Amino acid sequence: MIAAELISDAIPPLTLSDTIQKVIGRMSEFRISHLPVVEDTQFIGVVSDDDLIEISDYTTLLEKSGLSFNRIFIDHQQHIYEVIRLFYESRLSIIPVLDENKHYLGLISINTMMEHIASITAMKEPGGIIVLEMTSRNNSLSHIAQIVESNNAKILSSYITSFVDSTRTEITIKLNRSDISPIVASFLRYEYTIIATFNDVKADSGAADRYDQLMNYLSF
Repeated sequence: MIAAELISDAIPPLTLSDTIQKVIGRMSEFRISHLPVVEDTQFIGVVSDDDLIEISDYTTLLEKSGLSFNRIFIDHQQHIYEVIRLFYESRLSIIPVLDENKHYLGLISINTMMEHIASITAMKEPGGIIVLEMTSRNNSLSHIAQIVESNNAKILSSYITSFVDSTRTEITIKLNRSDISPIVASFLRYEYTIIATFNDVKADSGAADRYDQLMNYLSF
């Protein structure tokens, strides 16, 4: 998935002729703290709610505000991993998307990003989670997959965590079954170090509700 496929059309950009009052109102309406400023298809930059603190006259136009706009954006062909990285590094609530000619195409909101992260990590799918410590001896992802599949299970998603100034690596795998005890036993038999396990409880009817509550919380 690339940035262009993540664009949300629900949030329109600002223009330099918009007032500070309109900026504040739109941020409140969409529950975000940043908005792109665009003239025709020309990307001017991003305005933040923090930029508006010192402006007392809400009738002031953006072009007369004296603000310096943040020029952070992402190319429309960048992979979703690059989008996630930019959200993390910039701490923005939206990321503008530009084409190869630097024309504005739209934006990706943090809410949309969280929904896609939940999708690619199989967060809403039932199943258990196992966190393994990797070493140079057993760092084969294919071997891990073989162990899981030998127990009639599949890996829905996985990610690797590295640690600064350390050779230690952890891999987190999300499985398609809740009873992971046979799989845990197999990993122990192959002398893997298990850091943690998390079992999905199918009988917990509130699990989906808690997921939705989490998504709603992250939207603020």
